[in-house]
Amino acid sequence: MNASPHVVCFGAAHWDVIARANPGARGADAPGLVVTRPGGVALNVALGLAAAGVAVTLVAAVGDDAEGRALAAMLEAAGVSAAGLIPYRGAETGRYVGIERADGELIAAVADLAALDAMAPAHLPLDALPPADAWLIDANLPAPVIRALAMLDDRPPLMADAVSEAKAAKLRPILARLDRLYCNRAEAEAICAAGLNAARAAAEALAARGVRRAVVTNGPLPAADVGAHGHVTLSPDKGAVRSVTGLGDALIAAHLAATLTGARPAEALAAGLAAARRRAA
Repeated sequence: MNASPHVVCFGAAHWDVIARANPGARGADAPGLVVTRPGGVALNVALGLAAAGVAVTLVAAVGDDAEGRALAAMLEAAGVSAAGLIPYRGAETGRYVGIERADGELIAAVADLAALDAMAPAHLPLDALPPADAWLIDANLPAPVIRALAMLDDRPPLMADAVSEAKAAKLRPILARLDRLYCNRAEAEAICAAGLNAARAAAEALAARGVRRAVVTNGPLPAADVGAHGHVTLSPDKGAVRSVTGLGDALIAAHLAATLTGARPAEALAAGLAAARRRAA
């Protein structure tokens, strides 16, 4: 067991603007609530890890602007080292705009991530990073950055989050370099280019393609964790969902924190599902 694990997260960090219509609201100009908050997969996972007591450094692209400096200040206040943030002159700090129904289901989203799109392997502050027990990458990163990190020989174990069906395919060329992959069933289907009827089948398909450990969710249906330990499947607790935004990030942070501190596979998966349930409520 590692009493003081350290994780470096690479990926998206931006501001989320989430709009949700009031219950019963109809039409294109519906009344509701608009909230602005920190977001991005890598940022959300980093915050979750810090809240679990894990030391964490975030490597992400931001603009050389007030919004980027505000993100850095928020991260430091939350216990996440922002020393790895890369400010890009002339680019604005990213924004993600999500439109949700009153029940929390996502209707549409637009991501403006010009700073992240500008990131290149040569920009990564690898020499300045602290020793780490794990690196986590998210598939928002440009493909050359993903490949460069994956192909390094002298690095910690590499974890990855597939992020979305559209972006998951960027991980296909590096599957055999991944020590762990987090995704949902639809993202696994995008990676494998095959229909997969359950989380366990999806995790086993990823393992067959070289991933050392695959953790796959499937909405309200059982999730699976497949690796050298064999397989574990657990059903998430049922309950009302206030918002779907960030559920996977919460699961990843809790699962990774649990495994780094010695939890058994079933314990770690239960911890991840419980964290997602809390986020949903």
